[in-house]
Amino acid sequence: MELADIRKEYRLKVMDENEIDHNPMRQFEMWLKESFEAKVNEPTAMTLATATPSGIPAARIVLLKAFNQSGFGFFTNYSSRKGEEIQNNQQVALLFHWPELERQVRIEGIASRTSAAVSDEYFNSRPYESRLSAVISDQSKVVPDRDYLEILWSSQQDQSFAQGIKRPSYWGGYMVEPNRIEFWQGRPNRLHDRILFSRNENDWTISRLAP
Repeated sequence: MELADIRKEYRLKVMDENEIDHNPMRQFEMWLKESFEAKVNEPTAMTLATATPSGIPAARIVLLKAFNQSGFGFFTNYSSRKGEEIQNNQQVALLFHWPELERQVRIEGIASRTSAAVSDEYFNSRPYESRLSAVISDQSKVVPDRDYLEILWSSQQDQSFAQGIKRPSYWGGYMVEPNRIEFWQGRPNRLHDRILFSRNENDWTISRLAP
């Protein structure tokens, strides 16, 4: 296989700044709905990029679990690598990639913790097994082996049946308030449509970027 020879021609859709919603959050909501209708694989999966204060980046996939006009929400272990990096540098980036629609959405903004009540509500809605794993996982830390996790999980399971599972203080949500949102639509000849929304206090400026 020659990687340099791999090509894909994008022809599905077009995007015109005069036709899209001038509120980027409503535009995202429309695109997200279309991704569900198109049966995109994992439409709520998004790459979350964080960085240390000195600028060392890290990226991983998380799931969008909350969305409103204020921002994009996800939940995780606050003591994980991403949690520690957000604690020291709240500037993050998100990326949605919907290849079935030949689309991307790039988001940059500030991540802040949700309230305890919001985190409790979501945590209690999760399957029992997921809640149990959240309790026992010292996320991102080195563990001896897989057996260590399995034994820890089984041990906590016995205790949780008797006491119930409460959200641990080290687990909860973040909301990312965006200051830049770029909508990317693949087009033929690599002349892709890129429409950028930049926050200007309480308003948004719309620009077209070169592909």
